Amino acid sequence: MSEKRSVVIQLNETEWDALEDLAKRKDLSKVAVMRQALRLYQLVDVRISEGEKLVFENKDSKKELLVL
Repeated sequence: MSEKRSVVIQLNETEWDALEDLAKRKDLSKVAVMRQALRLYQLVDVRISEGEKLVFENKDSKKELLVL
């Protein structure tokens, strides 16, 4: 098993509320939500840096390009 490390972050009220809401809706711990967010951000960053684009498509097939 790899060594675990700790980090302390300070969140404003809006960020804290978003974290709590996601944890409750996904039935995950706040730590699990933060880990998922980090993995997702890393994936998006790598793909964007390779020239790919991030696009959201709604139920009506309307697409929106997200530029980071």
